Amino acid sequence: MRIAVLMKQTFDTAAIISLDANGQIERQDINLIINPYDEFAIEEALRLKEKHGGEVTVIAAGAPETHDALLQALAMGADKAVLVTDDALTGADEYAAAQVLSKLLGSLEFDLLLAGWRAVDDASAQVAVRVAELLGLPQVNVVTKLEIEGDKAVATRDIEGGCEVVEVPLPALITAQKGLNEPRYPTMRGIMQAKRKPCQKLSLAELGIAASQVAPRVKALSYFLPTPRAACRLVPGEAPQAAQELCRLLRETAKII
Repeated sequence: MRIAVLMKQTFDTAAIISLDANGQIERQDINLIINPYDEFAIEEALRLKEKHGGEVTVIAAGAPETHDALLQALAMGADKAVLVTDDALTGADEYAAAQVLSKLLGSLEFDLLLAGWRAVDDASAQVAVRVAELLGLPQVNVVTKLEIEGDKAVATRDIEGGCEVVEVPLPALITAQKGLNEPRYPTMRGIMQAKRKPCQKLSLAELGIAASQVAPRVKALSYFLPTPRAACRLVPGEAPQAAQELCRLLRETAKII
């Protein structure tokens, strides 16, 4: 079974984000990781490979340092990786990323395409589904259970008040939600083997894509940090007296009642 996985490198979820003098996100000294939802997708691909056989290819488009995240995916157990990196992709939006990834996937043979349902940095949840639309693939999103039965995928997804089971023919796109699995940690042996596994780097020209074709349709004009939360205030005393004091504060200080 040939499985392709879309992967994005993102900020560490524990990182403290700050802005530089130009109002841009300060990237220096920020730890970069595999997007956590993409980790679920990689892990699911590895489990399916262990069950059905085949190979796992992890694909990314981004800055040269994305190679480090691809190495981690290879250390987890993926067989090979492909990175599309080009100066023209700086500031690429979801449209551009989908164009590049779909072009690359169009030249590959795969039975299943996996991805995280969203990235934790921009949370747009657009790239994977755009790729599926461009390739004409059926898709099931925010999946928490996946089974492959012959030439079809049976996916379970959470919905309000219960769950939904969707059956689609392969090849198809499945996007992973938290709860699908528990991603494994790379072993020392896996880390050493990753350095010898194929990790191809391609430019836009090598894909046959002109820079004008991936010009962003959306541009972020500015960034700002959320307003810090004010310190909480505890109202001491027994319940009747505390409630009375709380009402007074809400009326006279907060002025919301």
